[in-house]
Amino acid sequence: MMKNRIKVERAIYNLTQADLAKKIGVSRQTINAMEKNKYVPSTVLALKLSRVFKKNVEDIFFLEDSD
Repeated sequence: MMKNRIKVERAIYNLTQADLAKKIGVSRQTINAMEKNKYVPSTVLALKLSRVFKKNVEDIFFLEDSD
């Protein structure tokens, strides 16, 4: 299962889910679903997030050790 650090990165940048959603062109519900690991983003969306957070995609998204 893929996990992510979106919520942590959002806190570092002091962004609400709505703020982040607006920056990358998705709904707040999409951000919420990603944070809860219920939605795996497309490559384009992952790259947009990495740009906002100024980190590599691998620093935001990672696989659990069991995968």
